[in-house]
Amino acid sequence: MFTGIIEEMGIIRALEPRRAAIELTIACRDSLRGMRLGDSIAVDGICLTVTAFSDETFSALASAETLRRTSLGEKSVGDYVNLECPLTLATKLSGHLVQGHVDGTATVASITPEGDSQMWKFSLDPSLSKYLVPKGSVAVDGISLTVVEAKKDYFTVAIIPKTLAVTTLQFRKPGDKVNVEVDIIGKYVYRYLHPDEAEEN
Repeated sequence: MFTGIIEEMGIIRALEPRRAAIELTIACRDSLRGMRLGDSIAVDGICLTVTAFSDETFSALASAETLRRTSLGEKSVGDYVNLECPLTLATKLSGHLVQGHVDGTATVASITPEGDSQMWKFSLDPSLSKYLVPKGSVAVDGISLTVVEAKKDYFTVAIIPKTLAVTTLQFRKPGDKVNVEVDIIGKYVYRYLHPDEAEEN
């Protein structure tokens, strides 16, 4: 479990094919403190398991399902990724409860300056947008954000300068794909209210 508060950006140092999977090696600093084999870590919002680590890097395996559902398969060596270590009972919940179970991807549709901040619009499939509500929470590449508008095929969020400066959003542009995890509470409530639809799926 995570909070969506990014702790640092890591750099992909290697991408090694492993049958239908990919092993990533990521260079970072703060996330390595106290790291142990088998620990969970969120990479662009994707919960991965640490399979190896050194003084400067850690490795994790992305399964075929992870590659299908996320933007991880489009990454290249040298790309930056958002990193967050797992939530503990002593951690401040500054964002919202994020599982690291990415629901799908969205596409950056537009970025509009609004004073010092920016309004970002993301195109999203209706199968996921139905879980979003204005002023609710959404995780974009692992970043806990507040929904401004929630429409049938898109949503918007306001990005403040601090968020832009410490996350990979600073490298994103219209047309880029991002990982999206909708609010877990919204999914449970929707399924409770629409049991027939859940059975059809």
